[in-house]
Amino acid sequence: MKLYKTEHGILLEKEDLFYRIPETDWDIVVNRDDLYDWLQLQSESLIPVTFTADSPMPEVLAPIGSQEVWASGVTYFRSREARMEESEKAGGGSFYDRVYDAERPELFFKSTAPRVIGHKGTVRIRRDSTWDVPEPELTLFASESGTLVGYTIGNDMSSRSIEGENPLYLPQAKSYTGSTALGPCLYVPEQPLSPETVIDLSIVRGGEEVFNGEITLSQMKRKADELLRFLYRELSFSTGCYLMTGTGIIPPSDFTLQVGDVVHITIEPIGTLTNTVG
Repeated sequence: MKLYKTEHGILLEKEDLFYRIPETDWDIVVNRDDLYDWLQLQSESLIPVTFTADSPMPEVLAPIGSQEVWASGVTYFRSREARMEESEKAGGGSFYDRVYDAERPELFFKSTAPRVIGHKGTVRIRRDSTWDVPEPELTLFASESGTLVGYTIGNDMSSRSIEGENPLYLPQAKSYTGSTALGPCLYVPEQPLSPETVIDLSIVRGGEEVFNGEITLSQMKRKADELLRFLYRELSFSTGCYLMTGTGIIPPSDFTLQVGDVVHITIEPIGTLTNTVG
């Protein structure tokens, strides 16, 4: 099942049918350990709504209420390689090698809810950066108790030039206006996603694809429950929390995003998150 936050309330999609959720507060709807079962009951008691050309589905917003967005780093081998490469001159390469094999994962704060960009919104590259990439990431949603109840797609926009200059610059490389996108929905399955689930990244420039890459979740060294366990170890989230799980798709070192590029991140069965670069 999929939950969409829209201009006119919350929509539930189940088996190609849409239902309007009577409760309009996103935080109240999603922050429950039994979210899947609760949505099942909702679908049984609600009347489906139909969208047409004259009455289209309302614009989809980022699937977030008051939650914070956190992120994980160096969870794929390819990410370890890229971070070591970009930090080599600054002498920080060994940091990423060590965290890849360590018990404790790299976790960092990414964004407050008001700064999150939704599907079809504009993400940004920093004006003081010379090397910028999108990072396509499966993003977990956990309730207040730390229970994994859903997934969405995340774009963890990153300045590789700033992070590579010094690992201590990570917050500036990762957290700025337009650096975080989530969407298009919150996917709430009965069972966890399969390890064979594919993440696909496509970057289009001037109507032509200039980069494409894909990876499966099976290549992720850190598992969802492990990452959430560390995140919730000494933190509380009264309305739940989003956690980006890292990327295994890194464009080559001679590639950087440009204003006007269009980034498509697809994770089926969640959908596709599309953003234009500003």
